[in-house]
Amino acid sequence: MSRVAAATSDGFSVNEHFGHANFFRVYDLKENGYDFVEVRDAVAVCQQRLGHDTTRFDKIIELLSDCDAVLVQKIGEGAAAYLISKNVRVFEVSGSIDAVLKKFIEDAIL
Repeated sequence: MSRVAAATSDGFSVNEHFGHANFFRVYDLKENGYDFVEVRDAVAVCQQRLGHDTTRFDKIIELLSDCDAVLVQKIGEGAAAYLISKNVRVFEVSGSIDAVLKKFIEDAIL
């Protein structure tokens, strides 16, 4: 079983930029489907005037520390490199959460 967090603004689609996400929906993936676990509130990492703040990245990493991957519609190169350096797997995807999770299960991505 794998656990993933999806960045979403509407609760139905992976449609949020990593740095702008105010919450993540967490799911457990199994061979035959997935289960919704919970919504985790976050503070958006990117602040228009302040730019990137790695302490905010660290808070998101801690918030999602039990997740095997983070699904986002978009993530900047700097943020992606920082997360990868902290052993966090990030996937840029888009579409309904249902379709994305089913594809991950079908293709045994995690």
